[in-house]
Amino acid sequence: MKHSRRYLVGISALLVLVVGGGVALGRALNKDDELAEDRTPKSMDVILAEIRSLMQDYSIEAYIVPSVDAHNSEYISQHDRRLQYVTNFTGSAGTAIIMLGKAALWTDSRYHLQADGELDAAHWTLMREGLPGVPTRDEWLLANLSPGALVGTDPFLIASTEYGRLGAVLAERGYRLIALERNLVDIVWNNRPPQTADELLPLPLAYSGRRAADKVQAVRVTLQEHGANAIIVSALDEIAWLLNLRGSDILYNPVFFAYLIVSHTHLHLYTNADRINATVRAHLASEGVGELEVRDYRDILPGIDEYVRGGNRLMVSTACSQALYAAIPADQRLQQYSPVAKLKAVKNAVEAAGMRRAHVRDGAAVVRYLHWLEQSVDGGNVTELSGAAQLHDFRRQQDLFVDLSFAAISAFGPNGAIVHYSPSEDTDRPITRDGIYLIDSGGQYLDGTTDVTRSVHLGEPTAFQRECFTRVLKGFLSVAAAVFPVRASGTTFDVLARKALWDVGLDYGHGTGHGIGAFLGVHEYPPSFVSNSASPSNQGLVENMFSSNEPGYYEPGQFGVRIEDIVQVVNATAATVPYDFNGRGALTFHTNTLVPIQQRLIERALLSPAELAQLNAYHRRVLEEVGPLLLQQNDPGAHQWLTEATKEMVAAS
Repeated sequence: MKHSRRYLVGISALLVLVVGGGVALGRALNKDDELAEDRTPKSMDVILAEIRSLMQDYSIEAYIVPSVDAHNSEYISQHDRRLQYVTNFTGSAGTAIIMLGKAALWTDSRYHLQADGELDAAHWTLMREGLPGVPTRDEWLLANLSPGALVGTDPFLIASTEYGRLGAVLAERGYRLIALERNLVDIVWNNRPPQTADELLPLPLAYSGRRAADKVQAVRVTLQEHGANAIIVSALDEIAWLLNLRGSDILYNPVFFAYLIVSHTHLHLYTNADRINATVRAHLASEGVGELEVRDYRDILPGIDEYVRGGNRLMVSTACSQALYAAIPADQRLQQYSPVAKLKAVKNAVEAAGMRRAHVRDGAAVVRYLHWLEQSVDGGNVTELSGAAQLHDFRRQQDLFVDLSFAAISAFGPNGAIVHYSPSEDTDRPITRDGIYLIDSGGQYLDGTTDVTRSVHLGEPTAFQRECFTRVLKGFLSVAAAVFPVRASGTTFDVLARKALWDVGLDYGHGTGHGIGAFLGVHEYPPSFVSNSASPSNQGLVENMFSSNEPGYYEPGQFGVRIEDIVQVVNATAATVPYDFNGRGALTFHTNTLVPIQQRLIERALLSPAELAQLNAYHRRVLEEVGPLLLQQNDPGAHQWLTEATKEMVAAS
């Protein structure tokens, strides 16, 4: 039969569809109900065939499937793992484009090896972003679309800035990017997990450090400064931070599904109303925001329309979805980098102190694990999975522990070269003394979030392994010791971290640093230490921002090394920086993470006297701050191990 055209030409409170020559409201296709009746898992053949059939119904030649959810989250719930469903790729960043006769997945260098192992080459072409000769998504579309073709996407799953950019690129060549009323993956996903809506956890002032009312007032000041009447907050971590509430809707991320509209006089929270119980209501009242009105999560577009019809000027983030952006007429819309993200990135005194305390306890957990690993490895029973489980257990024993902050990257030997490797039953390797073991892990505590990576060799490393590790260490130490002016760009630190590797023609394919939340997301922006100075999250550093410091090196098929600490931006003393950048202000880093760096992997001849002194001073701190806690936890063996691991290093003779 002839396929009728069904696609969105705009987003407003009502979803409007063009069907042939007329207009209809409602759902895109009736067949999605039929497809949802049978919950038997489908093969890749069937999934792609059904999506392509729907594409013909919509008269589109290409359909874009991103990795994010409606809130542009990096880490997503099982309910939102559309990219994984259609590709089998489990990484946290990627974009698939399905055409009627071919399909491709783009992902960055962190996931090249992982995606290569997860994609079915019979159905998918892997596009390794950043490598020479690999076409960008734009280039691939322009090379494969027929004249006048339509490209479809879900407007809730694409940032408005990207929608506008890609739309303009396509329009220049006579193509059109259109927003579909229904997500095609959702239509065919017959056994899709339900969206989570778990209970909320009020975060006491002892951990948040600032009442919700004060945070909301700071947002309202921003609205006043920009002549806006209200702001639509769609990022989940920003909502959790503003209201001093935490959730568990996304694994390892203490957030909950919601939208929040803040006006000068009202707060409208769009979420599952059942979980706003008496305890949460009492919390909101004590936080000074008891006037908050709760509406159903699915009513966000009608809610925006109320503000629009009231003649209000609405502020949205540059990261907001096209669906929210298009719901606001251009003359009533103001878009800029999220002011809430900027506020959240600068920790208050209570949050900063909590982060430091959390890292002492977390350091004790990791030290106990590394000691246990050294004692247990010869038994032959330690694997990547069992090691990660043991580390989880040591963290669970720490005060104020809530959960992990992400699934541990427990990677031995060649698996360590997969930057964001996650062990599974199929890939689980024994940990032995014959290679490098990389463990990247973290915890969620009521008073802070941690993220730490250490690379260790339990046997005798090769000269090349020692050189790679030491060059990574030199970059790591250079960042940790940096002195810089207020608002320094993150690109500065990215270069510092890479120089020792670049000196011999080595490099790594990921950023050097990401922000981190206070009992929130393990990845938070701003700040970011990346090579791209135009990155929106490169907002410049100010006091009490927190970032990771994590250079690395990865030899495919052999090993990976990474060293990662969480650092806090602090004021530099006048004694060390007498000229204070002509009054601009001088900053430096305080390292929060307290875990020794393995000396066995260090080629001492490559370290300068200053670098050796810096490393020794750090190790003294680790022993002084973590050592007493190990004794309190009745683990003298771990204390003795730490004493040995932090012994002073002397220059090579």
